[in-house]
Amino acid sequence: MMNITESIRYVGVDDTDLCLFESQYAVPEGVTYNSYVIEDDKVTIMDAVDRRKCTAWLARLDEILAGRVPCYLVVQHMEPDHGGSIAAVMERWPQLQLVASAKAVQMLPQFFNQIDFTGRTVVVKEGDTLSLGRHTLQFVMAPMVHWPEVMVTYEQTERVLFSADAFGTFGALYDNITDLRAWPDEARRYYYNICGKYGQPVQQLLRKASTLDVATICPLHGPVLTENLNRYIGLYDKWSRYEAESEGVLIAYASIHGGTATVAHRMAELLRQRGAAEVAMVDLCRADMSAALSETFRMKRLLLAASSYDGGLFTPMYDFLHRMQIKGYRSRRVGIIENGSWAPCAGRIMKEMLSEMKGIDLVEPMVTIRSTMKPSDASAMEALAEVLLG
Repeated sequence: MMNITESIRYVGVDDTDLCLFESQYAVPEGVTYNSYVIEDDKVTIMDAVDRRKCTAWLARLDEILAGRVPCYLVVQHMEPDHGGSIAAVMERWPQLQLVASAKAVQMLPQFFNQIDFTGRTVVVKEGDTLSLGRHTLQFVMAPMVHWPEVMVTYEQTERVLFSADAFGTFGALYDNITDLRAWPDEARRYYYNICGKYGQPVQQLLRKASTLDVATICPLHGPVLTENLNRYIGLYDKWSRYEAESEGVLIAYASIHGGTATVAHRMAELLRQRGAAEVAMVDLCRADMSAALSETFRMKRLLLAASSYDGGLFTPMYDFLHRMQIKGYRSRRVGIIENGSWAPCAGRIMKEMLSEMKGIDLVEPMVTIRSTMKPSDASAMEALAEVLLG
């Protein structure tokens, strides 16, 4: 266990046995379920953990509490990776009260229909405060970051922002809760896949947070942030505005037998020759889709190359575009390469899917390859490289 401050203790747990977060995002380095204890006249637990790690978490709580009885469990987010152990806490400490938003309290029976919550909840709203003794909690509503019941909590005395899922990352910590080496990439991947659709609510939360004097940010996943907070807040501001971090090009390709892959690699050469700020490549048939999506948002320009398949679009590319759409991809310059041996149709479908996204600058020419790249394709590919960078 580690101190966040002299009176705020970290009691989170690592989950290194989990392969897929939310049953879809690869977490080869695991994930943390962060929880904190505020030691005061009224001892308070900040959030629970996934029931997968409930036993380890309760053991940590017992060690920290050393026989003291907590007064409150603040529930900032009801999703099961945080709220999964609520019932266990209520059963262990029958006097404990849950502090949560009205929507969170409304959701409680949906997850725990065996628990009688009568008289055991404290509903808080925007700006409400709760005195623990030396510490005062101030509650800030953050609906749709990324569920409707979410709130964050500002501890006024030690200037700590408990930020719920905001500023979270994938990756287990192995008790090193201030290791920030992987933060930008893992936080970006976490943000765009978990919160990416909700840029406007994140902007609203950032505006509220800007009125607070924050010294430490304690998220529900990943490292605690204690220094250079403007850097992390600035990245969140950029991400939630859907602004690119790089002027470069991401080439995302889905190739069945290698013909489309060859074209994609040749396009990378052409773009580099023309001075592209950065060129990155993603093989959608093999890459982790959550990492590919993160890279797509990071770059200002995108080149999609895909085979036609079963009278439609090769499925890895279709899946990728669907993810882009539901996560709010927008305001980028995009080029298209399609491949087809007898009836190319991938390009048409890619155009249709991109047309449903906001602010997409879809450039021409669209390049059509017949099975394999040939010298006669060179002029169209060169023209596409030029206009994509233009």
